[in-house]
Amino acid sequence: MDKAFQSRSTAMELLENMFDVEMRFLQSGSGDIDMLTGAFHRDVIVHEPQSLPYAGDWDGLEGIAALFHKMQESWINVAVENLQAAQSDDTVFMSCTLSLTSRANGVTITQPFAEVLRFRDGLLFEGTPFYYDTSEILAALAKPILATRTA
Repeated sequence: MDKAFQSRSTAMELLENMFDVEMRFLQSGSGDIDMLTGAFHRDVIVHEPQSLPYAGDWDGLEGIAALFHKMQESWINVAVENLQAAQSDDTVFMSCTLSLTSRANGVTITQPFAEVLRFRDGLLFEGTPFYYDTSEILAALAKPILATRTA
C-alpha cells in the first residue's frame, strides 16, 4: 500500500475531527480562535448561500469563528444524523439529515444537507454547503408574531 495513502485520514475521520473541534470551540465560549487550528486551515474559506442570515464568504480562522457564533445566535440546537461521506483525493463529499431548532421561536426543521469540503494537510481549506430548502430555514428563523388582543 502506498505510504502517502496510509497516512491520509479517511473522510469520516476528517469530518469527525472537524465537528469535534467546532463543538469544543463553541462550548468553550472563550473565542480563542487558536482552538480551531486542529481542524481548520489558517486560510480556510466557507461559502454560505446568499439567502441565509449568515450569507457570504467567511475567510480565515477569524471568519470561521464569526460564522460559528452567527450560527449559534440563530440556532439553539443543531443535530446531524445519517452522516455519509465519500472522498476523492483531498475533497470530501458529505451528506446527512440536518435538524435545526430556531433560537427565535423554538421551531425545529429537519431536511437533507450536503457539503463539498476540500482539505489541505488534513485541515479544512474550503467548504461549500448545500441546504435543501433555504426558505424553510428563513421561516424557522422568523421571530414569532405576537397575537393582538381585542376587547
